[in-house]
Amino acid sequence: MRDILLLQANLRAIVTDFGWDWPEKAVLEHPKDEKHGDVASNLALVLTRQAGMPPRQLADKIASELLSRMNGEIAVEIAGPGFLNITFSPAFWQEGIGQVESEGKKFGSSDTGKGRKILLEFVSANPTGPLHIGHGRGAAVGDSMARLLRFAGYDVTTEYYTNDAGRQMRLLGVSVFLRMRELCGLPVEWPEDYYHGDYIRDIAREMLEKNPSLPDMPEDEAKEACYEYAMNSIMDGIKQDLRTFRVSHQNWFSEKSLVDAGKVEETLNDLKKRGLAYEKDGALWFATMQFGDDKDRVLRKSDGLLTYFSSDIAYHANKFQRGYEELIDVLGADHHGYVARMKAAISAMGHDPDKDFSVTLIQLVNLLRGGEQVAMSTRSGEFVTLAEVLDEVGVDAARFMFLSRKSDSPLDFDLELVKKRSLDNPVYYVQYAHARISALLRRAEDKGLILPAQSDASLLTKLDRAEDIMLLRTMERFRDAVEEGALARAAHGISFYLMDLAGRLHSYYANTPVLAGEDGELVQARLALLRAVRQVLANGLELLGVSAPDSM
Repeated sequence: MRDILLLQANLRAIVTDFGWDWPEKAVLEHPKDEKHGDVASNLALVLTRQAGMPPRQLADKIASELLSRMNGEIAVEIAGPGFLNITFSPAFWQEGIGQVESEGKKFGSSDTGKGRKILLEFVSANPTGPLHIGHGRGAAVGDSMARLLRFAGYDVTTEYYTNDAGRQMRLLGVSVFLRMRELCGLPVEWPEDYYHGDYIRDIAREMLEKNPSLPDMPEDEAKEACYEYAMNSIMDGIKQDLRTFRVSHQNWFSEKSLVDAGKVEETLNDLKKRGLAYEKDGALWFATMQFGDDKDRVLRKSDGLLTYFSSDIAYHANKFQRGYEELIDVLGADHHGYVARMKAAISAMGHDPDKDFSVTLIQLVNLLRGGEQVAMSTRSGEFVTLAEVLDEVGVDAARFMFLSRKSDSPLDFDLELVKKRSLDNPVYYVQYAHARISALLRRAEDKGLILPAQSDASLLTKLDRAEDIMLLRTMERFRDAVEEGALARAAHGISFYLMDLAGRLHSYYANTPVLAGEDGELVQARLALLRAVRQVLANGLELLGVSAPDSM
């Protein structure tokens, strides 16, 4: 990004000095093929009509002026019909080491977000059972997104929305109540859709141990007690699992608090007053088609019960009322149909549904063991909890794997594969790069080679081989990965970047005798380069919530 910003400033000045306007379609980008230089631009092609000359002739004119202004920092090649392929001098890339050394843990951070206040809601699983591996993927995505956005200058608050006011929660209470009766040897009639898991039996047993007279209570009172105890017990477990998973929520927001405070009814009445809600067939409908939805949506059913959508509208209105400028929801892929209706609600609130609201969908995780599918079902109880997965593979491996693909792509998570301590395991591959550099620096210290905190710029001129420049360039582009990830509201690009940087490090290590040779300055320069790469690896892993070990 530093290279593009520098070139853009100079090219804009050139265009202005020649009396032209900067064309909207002008692009400066890092070419996929590194033979095409560090930065490629189509400026001459899109400026040709305004300048009144052929694109290659114009490209020559721009290149000549650019070379003069940048005083030997670059080389320029005119390619094809008039593309500018620009390559920076080694000195430009060598400067990156000093920047990493001076910025340390802050290297790659920016003020891109300019303090924009974002409320990021994620996980928000109904407290009807322990978190499973699908919830884990959403937790990793949401938490890493928050880390990334803060690193890029956004003011991010994280929140967990507890659906504690609906039918599913009442069914949880009934399930524990019935299991408690069963444990007491009392007759039980099981409904079709009750919760089966062993955790329900454990909660019922716990309650009986604490209050043996529970079965003698009036049924409604006993069910209410089971609901309260089960919900709190499960929420405590969820919070513990998230802490273990290095996931932090600053706010815990209760749906029931909205309902009890009359905020849902208040929101519905506001929609009716503005002609956006109407009665039909005994139900209350929201006119979402006015805002681009494919059909209007029910807010209150004919039996008088509110839909989840009603509470969701009130909840999102509350978020804006609390002063947030942008809302991000991280939801399961089964909520795909929810997006259009929620965007309609955001529009009805007077906000831009594209700028002020976004939904990140989390596709399913296919849990495998040695290639064999592991079944997961909350009601049947045949699921593997997130806690069990973490116990088996560890937090680092789980988080990295969850973030190794785009969140809207299905993910195969093989428990046996992610436990392997080999370079075939992505998280091991990246962590080993950090540990490998740490081990090398320890060996250097044992030989009396201790680097200063800030390297001498003249020393770094030794790093002029193609392999050195490649590693320097890749290290520098951590800034791009952060910027692009923040703007896309997605952290998976950081894992892609780390895999690339680790791969180049492993190749460099294998082909460069860092500590060998009689040129002490070259040894020091290479150590400084690797120490900077280690810092960038650590910064990237921190954004993913993954540790950066010094030994493995």
